[in-house]
Amino acid sequence: MASTRLFFATDLHGSEKCYFKFVNAGKFYKANILIMGGDVTGKLLIPVIKEPNGKYYATFLESRHTANGEKELQDLLRDIRFSGYYPYITDSEQLRQMQTDETKIHDVFVKAMLDVFSNWIHLAEERLKGTGIKIYITGGNDDLPEMKDVLRQSDYVIDPEDQVVTLDDKHEMISEGWSNPTPWKTPRECSEDELWTKIEKMASQVHDMKKCVFNLHVPPIDSGLDTCPRLDANLKPVIRGGEMEMMAGGSTAVRKAVETYQPLLGLHGHIHEAKGFVRIGPTLCLNPGSEYGEGILRGALLTLENGSVKNFLLTQG
Repeated sequence: MASTRLFFATDLHGSEKCYFKFVNAGKFYKANILIMGGDVTGKLLIPVIKEPNGKYYATFLESRHTANGEKELQDLLRDIRFSGYYPYITDSEQLRQMQTDETKIHDVFVKAMLDVFSNWIHLAEERLKGTGIKIYITGGNDDLPEMKDVLRQSDYVIDPEDQVVTLDDKHEMISEGWSNPTPWKTPRECSEDELWTKIEKMASQVHDMKKCVFNLHVPPIDSGLDTCPRLDANLKPVIRGGEMEMMAGGSTAVRKAVETYQPLLGLHGHIHEAKGFVRIGPTLCLNPGSEYGEGILRGALLTLENGSVKNFLLTQG
């Protein structure tokens, strides 16, 4: 059979700049398949305040940014989206009123997130339909459940979560974006037992495990793909002896799944600073890492051929 070229990236956290690069990666790397492994959407709404004189200003990335006229306003909105945030045009009075109503803030945030994410899906459809490139996008633990409603509306972009999908005539893939508990109490967390149950349910439906891809957002615990700073009760890094104390932040359920089923490949993210690859038994596990805040898209380019990983490369650009 012909080989399948796969490009995997994860943890964009709303960075529109990184998403544009991801969509273009199929043609750039000559990949047949694009996979986005979770934590796709952003976490913060940025008010863009219209002043009485017609100018606009917004504060983000610890700086005040101003815009005068439509072109500068559009540039400002783009810069906010490129940074992984969602701009919201308002005025000082409306902002004061909104800040007293947490429900209103949540509703405005969700609408902004869904509007941007919907535009992202339309962009993928416009650029990739007819190219023969498949695209899979699943949420991660940081993504709100509402994003799946947008994915369901697409007849081209596939949400592979909680099912077995066929990548080509030899390789299947299972996907899970939920995580084990984190200090941040994100929208899609569950116990290790629940995470194992989710994975086991899909794995039981795989026809040939030796040729299966496990697209699991959280890395296996103690794999080196999950090394991150230990945090204190205030979510600040623990410093001992003048150095940052590190810990394993992966999942015991994912480790158990990889060791039990020994799939061909594990694609992971979640821990941004733990870029790398490792073999757990015969299974190659990868975490491309994430630098979304700098607008850098980290990824993994792999060639699958007749049930094996012929070659792979961790990329950035």
